[in-house]
This record gives sequence, C-alpha cells and structure tokens, in this order.
Amino acid sequence: MSIQAKRSTTVHGISCGRALRERALGQAGSPEPVPVALIVQIARAIADHCGHRLLKCRRLAMGWTVTQAVRAAHDLVEAEQLGKVGLSERSWKDWEAGVLPSPDYQDLLCRLFTTNPVELGFAHDYSPPAQGEQGTPRWNAGPSDGTLSGREGARISAGSPAFTEVEETKRRNAVKLAGLALASPVAAAQVLEQAAAEALEFTKQAECTALGSGTLGHLDLVVTEFNRAYSLKPPHTVFAAVMDYRRKVDALLKGRHTHRQQRELLAFAGWMSELLAWLAHDLGDARTGLAFATDAFVHGRQAGHGQLCAWAMDAAASINLYEQRPGKARDAALKGLVEAPTDHPLTVRLHAQAARAAAAEGDANGFTTAFHAAEDAYRLLPPRSPRRFGLDVLPLADYALTSYPATSFVWLGQAEQAQQHAERALATYEAAPAASRSPSREAIARIDLALAHAQLGDLHDAVALGHQALDSARVVDSVRHRAGDLTTFLARRYPRQADVEELRERLTAADAAPAPGVRTEGEIT
Repeated sequence: MSIQAKRSTTVHGISCGRALRERALGQAGSPEPVPVALIVQIARAIADHCGHRLLKCRRLAMGWTVTQAVRAAHDLVEAEQLGKVGLSERSWKDWEAGVLPSPDYQDLLCRLFTTNPVELGFAHDYSPPAQGEQGTPRWNAGPSDGTLSGREGARISAGSPAFTEVEETKRRNAVKLAGLALASPVAAAQVLEQAAAEALEFTKQAECTALGSGTLGHLDLVVTEFNRAYSLKPPHTVFAAVMDYRRKVDALLKGRHTHRQQRELLAFAGWMSELLAWLAHDLGDARTGLAFATDAFVHGRQAGHGQLCAWAMDAAASINLYEQRPGKARDAALKGLVEAPTDHPLTVRLHAQAARAAAAEGDANGFTTAFHAAEDAYRLLPPRSPRRFGLDVLPLADYALTSYPATSFVWLGQAEQAQQHAERALATYEAAPAASRSPSREAIARIDLALAHAQLGDLHDAVALGHQALDSARVVDSVRHRAGDLTTFLARRYPRQADVEELRERLTAADAAPAPGVRTEGEIT
C-alpha cells in the first residue's frame, strides 16, 4: 500500500520538468557531471512546480527516461556486486504511481540517487525543525506529491507569521523578476538590444564547428565499407585500417563541433570499436576484443544509440563464451537485450547467445527457456528486415537459430539434436546471399556437425567434416578453437587413429599460419 498522499494539484507533463532541468543546468553553467546538490534542487523545483511524486521528480532531475533509470539501476547492481534483481520498467512505473517498493528496492533506489527514503517519498521526517525554522514546514516532511497536508494548511493560514513571511518573500521575488518592466523605456530598450546581440552570439556558438561539410558523410561510407570487408579481407589488414580511422574520430571528438555532430561522432566511434572487438576476437586477442566491446557500449550510450549498445554486448557475449566464461557471456547477452529493439533480429540473436551460454554451463533447462525466447522473438519480426550499413541482418537471426543450438546440443551431449541443427545451419549458410555469407560461421557449423557424428560413432564423416572446416577461406581464431575441441574429442574417443592424427597435424599447421582471410582486389585505405 502506498504512503503517497492523494494529489491535490494538477500534475504537469514531463516536458515541463525537463524544461526546468535544462534551465537550472544552464544557469549553473552546464556542469559535467551534475553535482548531487544541484540534482536535489532541480528535483525539488520539479516537485513544487509540476506536482509529480518525489521518485519521478528525482528521475526527471537526472534527465532519465524510465528505461534509462532501470538500466542505471541494473548497472549499479553489477558495478557494486549487489544481489541480482528483477527490476522492470513496469515496477518502476508502479513506484512512480505511488506503490511502495520493498525495503530492498528502497535501499537500491536510495543508493542509485545517493539519498534517503524521505527524499524519494518512501517515508516522512518527523524530526523537529532546526533552530530558526519554527513554524516553517520542511519541504520533504509532508506528502510526497509536493502539496501540504490539511493540518499544515490550517497551521500556515492567512495572517500567521509564517504566511506573512512567505507572502513577503514572494513579493520580493516578483519585484526582481519584474525589474525589466519597472525600468524606463530607454533602459528597457537597451537591455533588449543587448539581449538580441547575445542571442545571436549564442546561435553562432551553437553552430560553431571545425568539421568539414562532408566529414560525417565520409565516415558513414567508411564504416559501411569496413563492415562489408569484414568477412572478405584478412582480419589483420581490416583491423589496422579500422584502428587508424578510430583514432581519427577520437581526434575529431576532441575538436570543435555541434551537439548533433558530437552524437554522430560518438556513434561512429562506437561502431568502429564494435567492429574492432570482432576483429580482435578473430585474431585471438580476447582482452583487446572485450576492451573494444566495452568502448563501443559506452560510446553508444553517450550517443543515445541503444541498438549500438546491444551489438556491442553481442560481441562481448561471443568473446566471453570462447574464453570459457559462460556466466559473463550470459550477462552480456542480457545487458544487450535491455537495449535491443524487441522487433529486431538482434534480439533473436541475443536470446540465442543466452541459450548457448546456458548450454556451456550444462544447464539444459536454462538453454531451453532462452532458446524458446529466441524462437518467440523470431516470430515477432516484421515482414521487412532491417539493414545494418546496407547489409541485411536477418541472416544473423537465422544463423543464431540453427548454428547456436547445434553448438549447444554438442555441449549438452545430445548428438542427434546437434546433427539436425548443424545440417540446418549449413543449409542456411549456403542459401544466404553472397554479401551475407560468413565463411568462418560456415566452418564452425561443419565442426559442430563433425562433433555430432563423432558422438554418434561415425569417425570417417567426423574427420572429413573437420578437413572441410579447415579448407575455409577464413580460418580465424574461433574456427581454430572449435577445431581444437573436435581433435581433442576424436583423440580421446579414437586414440592412435591415423586419420585423427592427420587432422591434428593440419590444425597445428593452421595455428602457426599467418592471419587468414580472402584477399580481393585492392586494400582498405
């Protein structure tokens, strides 16, 4: 049951609270980060003026949407290693509507906003007023909707000292605000003329930029070309080219640009870091890959680009999985799901990532639950598939629903299921448009099928499929890693077999070979 008092005034729209926040930040010189004391002042101003409950006022003072607030709470839990919570947007909205959170959630919200339950409207402060404040009610001692209770309204009635003091203060403030109206016409004209000149200067500053007119368009073309080249050119070559441009974007971010341009630059930086994460993974450097995945997530959040954040966590999930950290892989997938659009193929992929992580931990029930969520998300996809830098992303969802369960069933020891899904994965890869095909993913599907045959006792087909996988034009680190799983299993199941030893020797040679890739005409510049 809520302790919030019934609303006695008209509640304003959230745009009003946002305007109050922007005005207060502007008057304070737009500090970054915003001091907690200023956040408190803004929250109180919103409560006084707009009539929202205190929790909502505090959220608006932070400049958060409900989605961002929920995400911030989950990030806090992760950063401070608190107990996992199932906080959702629905719960948050219920609290803002007056439902009282449990004590544990009250503690989490107080940590999040660095305050106490009184300031969030979860409790009343009955301590006596400080000396010199007799007769003046504390702002947060009454109902949390920012209104006075009936008793307080009667106590501060017309004619009382407190009422008189408040009225005089209001009159003084009104005179200050009306200073321009009380000035002489000549003085008022001078003030307005000066204000017009200042407004012009404000506009010039807002539009001032060191970026050339074609810079952002050029970066868009460059990122598009890098994404197209990812599966076509050697990873080390693409990595060097992307890294060079990532440094250039970093230099542009340190220069002069408009706020709109800054958001676009942040997004381009994030997309390049996301690609660098995958390239580092392909080159066998998990530490660098995870660092760039984190960088992509941070830049995506700064740019307000949730989808970019989700793609970054998709990369982090895969890298952690290959590093045999399934718990972290699952956490990354779930973090990405908070950001991903529900009707996007990326959501299918992230659910499948969580399923694969559960299988890696031997959790068959967890795998089934997460994989069913992936299938449900797939059924909700719109008729027209979205594109990412000109490339259709629907095949990524198709791969996730075939290749990921193939790997998962191998890990769970369900060979027949693994065989069925691996065969479907190969058929999906072979049917995909040339621009969307991935030689490395196709090679991994062959390894999964080989492992399924090996588990079923078919050594000949297992070895043949292993050789086919190593015939791939793109034997990156993930392919070599899975091929190692295959040769280790075969050596254990079929010791001292010549065919197995030959496959192991070929894999050893592939490990010692230079970074792979298909060289096409020209290099990325």
